[in-house]
Amino acid sequence: MGRFVKDNALSLFFLLAFVAALVGQSIAGTADYNATQLSGGGEPVSWQAYVTSSDFAVDVAENWQSEYLQFLLFIMVTVWLVQRGSPESKKPGEEGGQSDQEQKVGPHARSDSPAWAATRGLRQSLFSNSLGLVMGLVFVLSWLAQSVAGTAAYNNRQLAQLQDPVSWGGYVASADFWSRTLQNWQSEFLAVLSMIVLSVYLRQRGSPESKPVGAPHTTTGEEN
Repeated sequence: MGRFVKDNALSLFFLLAFVAALVGQSIAGTADYNATQLSGGGEPVSWQAYVTSSDFAVDVAENWQSEYLQFLLFIMVTVWLVQRGSPESKKPGEEGGQSDQEQKVGPHARSDSPAWAATRGLRQSLFSNSLGLVMGLVFVLSWLAQSVAGTAAYNNRQLAQLQDPVSWGGYVASADFWSRTLQNWQSEFLAVLSMIVLSVYLRQRGSPESKPVGAPHTTTGEEN
């Protein structure tokens, strides 16, 4: 067990941090929802009722879809675009999908390479793009979940104000949907931009996300 924890400490840390943040969000969200209910003359709800509501679902889903969009774009654009001096980038001149030899696929696969890396055709193509495909799938599913839950939450507010509900398509085209969506997207894009640019000039000793402390600012694609 000790070896397992040590070998997977990074993923376990972020799993626990994720669970703690999700639970904290549900508790704070319940309190905020009930405060709004009471101020409007409504009835408060239980924690269980809130975490199964469309209000909670839309808040969670819109955060997930923006995060996975960030990762999807970063994974895909770094195949073709570079940033000189950033450890998050390939070196200038190395743009593209690289050769089979560089990627260790097909006849260049090693004995310990994943089985699908040694194959050809569809299986190799799927495995070669599996990270982007899964990130893209999670983004699309999260976006759909956000739109469906958002429609329900929006219509609940509409009905409470004695206004007509809207269709799913109507909500997806609404200012409410895109305001919530774009405010998350812009923060994710800013975070990635900051990481790319700041890592050119700043260091964090011992971190694999940083260049060695003594590496020149122009060193690209080199990590600790």
